[in-house]
Amino acid sequence: MKKSFLFILTLIYFALPLSSQQKKDTLILMNGNVVVERVIDTLLGAVTIYHPTKPQKKIHYEYDDLYVILYGNGNKRYYYRQDTLRYQWFTRDEMHFFIKGEQDGRKGFKANGAMIGAGLFGFIGGATGSFFAPILPYGYMALSGAPKVRIRHSTISNPNYIDHDPYILGYERSARYKRKLKSLLGGTVGLLAGYAFYFALKDFYPTDYKNGKFTFN
Repeated sequence: MKKSFLFILTLIYFALPLSSQQKKDTLILMNGNVVVERVIDTLLGAVTIYHPTKPQKKIHYEYDDLYVILYGNGNKRYYYRQDTLRYQWFTRDEMHFFIKGEQDGRKGFKANGAMIGAGLFGFIGGATGSFFAPILPYGYMALSGAPKVRIRHSTISNPNYIDHDPYILGYERSARYKRKLKSLLGGTVGLLAGYAFYFALKDFYPTDYKNGKFTFN
């Protein structure tokens, strides 16, 4: 009985350090991304972790890219601090809400309207067969960040966040970035489809496009 008890204690003694070593840390980046992996080095102005999907590789994050690290043992270390000389205007708490806005905007904002609109402009431009056709979709993309962002309550992870201006700014930043990304995708696909339409059916067009002018038959 005593041998069994001692054996169990020995297993616990060796298992506890092993389990604590396997606890992963959580890195919250300034862009709102979250990386869960064990930190292996914090020297020379960067934090080093193993690649989450390629353990043989390492990833280095500079201190300026990090907001906070939540260590698996319960400790935390903040890397962000307010510094107006470096254009870091927010306090640490305000930056917390800003990052939450980035995360919710990235997750909840769809930007499907921007993708469809850019796709239509791309198709129209490509269907003309003009050398200047890309101006339409990519011009649309450049302007896609201008309209006001509507924040749907269903995309907010915490209703109290909407009362904080930094949260709204973070959400809008992610939303506008997603608009441009979706516009780039939709515009490129639409442009290629428009060019394909033009080359397939240009012989049936009522006009020929010559030297930049339409000439009626």
